[in-house]
Amino acid sequence: MLRFSQAIRAYPELAAVVVAGVFGLTLARPFRWMVAHHGINGLLVVLVFATAVTITIADLRSVAAVRFRLVISLLVGATVLPALSCGIAHIVATGPLRLGVLTIGLAPCEIASVATTAMAGGQAASSAVMLIGSTLLSVALAGPLLAIEAGHSSVSATSLIVNLTLIVVVPLVVGIAIGARTTIGVEHRAAASNTATVAVAALVALIASQIHLSVSYLGVLAATLAFLAASATVGWLLSMRTSPAIGISMLLTTSMRDFAIAAGIATAAFGAPAAAPLGIYGIVVLIWGTTIAGLLRRRMTRRPATA
Repeated sequence: MLRFSQAIRAYPELAAVVVAGVFGLTLARPFRWMVAHHGINGLLVVLVFATAVTITIADLRSVAAVRFRLVISLLVGATVLPALSCGIAHIVATGPLRLGVLTIGLAPCEIASVATTAMAGGQAASSAVMLIGSTLLSVALAGPLLAIEAGHSSVSATSLIVNLTLIVVVPLVVGIAIGARTTIGVEHRAAASNTATVAVAALVALIASQIHLSVSYLGVLAATLAFLAASATVGWLLSMRTSPAIGISMLLTTSMRDFAIAAGIATAAFGAPAAAPLGIYGIVVLIWGTTIAGLLRRRMTRRPATA
């Protein structure tokens, strides 16, 4: 029991995500109601804004020093990851579930990756730039890539642009603008970080409520774990020979793809049943992100003491 309580104190974000996942699975009805009433989009707005207010102008200026690496990372994410998800999707039997897994690599960086980067002590500004860039690439390339990979596509670029602008671009710009005009103290940063953690946990609960467990999901789980391992490896390779703060950003933004946007792409292209696997992936990727953030944060805080 003592070790369990110590683990909770050491990794509060992971504990919050796990508890939220259990609530979502066992008390599904109220969470499904929230999903039906745009609960996911609302939480994403809160998450993006809470993270954006902690990003300073100096942080954004510092991104210019690693712009070449960011461009390479964006291009890799837009080409290598779709190919990986297309290949790994064949682990799942032919049908809507396979098509849903296929769309994971087409999604942009997970919106929560900006928050997990900040939690881990990485450079959140780089993750924010990656988020914006990958979102634009996803909007531009999702349709053509689906046409190549699946043979057809009916993704509406206009609806994607509008949706992503409202839930990503607007709160991101407003948050950064507010942070640039005001001095964000330690207490306010802590409050913003706690808000982001609560938003991530709430997202997990909402996603978990959409899952209808069955034997067919074993293949989906195997496929999502395989894609996570592959994308994390790509992120680790991109993070090599760079500073720890930038490396954290590269690892988390590359390995975490946005499950909510992937679900939107899958629904638009193949119908609602194809979005089902994204619930499994959403829980897996958020648990991964929060766990790694906790581990990296502890390593970053110990680094000065060992220098």
